[in-house]
Amino acid sequence: MNRLEFLKSLGLKGASLLAVYCAGSTLTGCINENVDPAAGGSTADLTLDLTSSAYSALNTVGGYVVVNRIVIARISQTQFAAVTQVCSHEGKVKVYYRSGEFYCPEHGARFATDGSGLNSKGSMGLKTYQTELNGTTLRVFG
Repeated sequence: MNRLEFLKSLGLKGASLLAVYCAGSTLTGCINENVDPAAGGSTADLTLDLTSSAYSALNTVGGYVVVNRIVIARISQTQFAAVTQVCSHEGKVKVYYRSGEFYCPEHGARFATDGSGLNSKGSMGLKTYQTELNGTTLRVFG
């Protein structure tokens, strides 16, 4: 039983305690969704059609999309980078791409496009995925 299930089992009084404990954040904000992203967690095999409007951000260098908790960014005309959206610092599902690096706004964790940490909050790194571009089809796997 995880923390959220336990607190739900407490009923209204438990929910009141939770509200005080979380100081105004949502229930999901109190959950650590850590799946040890630096060590693994999940595998992927995605095929993205870059002509689709859903993935149009990937047609521009610096653009990114999130698919199945994987952040996929175009880092040059011919290169892409893909990492887990789950931050290794505290397991929050908040990582996104900005200014040439992956970033988690929860505590400021920063990561290079190869998933390595750029500051103390990102020191554990992120799980990375391989990418392969074939025409207008991008495969993300690993």
